[in-house]
Amino acid sequence: MNEWHDLFVATAGASAALTGLIFVGVSINLARILSIPKLPGRALLSLILLMSILIISIVLLMPQQSITIIGIEILIAGVCCWLFALRIDMSIHRNTSKEFKNLNLFNLLFDQVAVLPYCIAAIFFLTGNESGFYCIIIAFILSFIKAMADAWVLLIEINR
Repeated sequence: MNEWHDLFVATAGASAALTGLIFVGVSINLARILSIPKLPGRALLSLILLMSILIISIVLLMPQQSITIIGIEILIAGVCCWLFALRIDMSIHRNTSKEFKNLNLFNLLFDQVAVLPYCIAAIFFLTGNESGFYCIIIAFILSFIKAMADAWVLLIEINR
């Protein structure tokens, strides 16, 4: 596990900084974001994705944990993140006009693909397999990509 330490320190710092960026973007464009019904949910999803990276990085930096305890922690965090994302995505999808349903479906699927690797990682860990770390990295990368795409919308695209 020590070989992963620096990576989790980096992801914790990066996710914390990017979470701040989302807060700044939302505060700068708050009136415009609130005027478009699906954007507050999208902003919240970005925060959830980044906070999941931060929380899981911190959990993985705690010393002297067994692989089973790590599996339990990742499972709890992963399921919570997945349920929050699914609930928000379904709410956004229900309230999206027909012409934008396909684009919204892409966002919904991307969110799900970004968070489900946490649950897969937890299964690996609970069976004593440290390969779960690679699933964590996949979740981190996909979550960073999705959160940054949403940040772009919140900061730039809504003003076009």
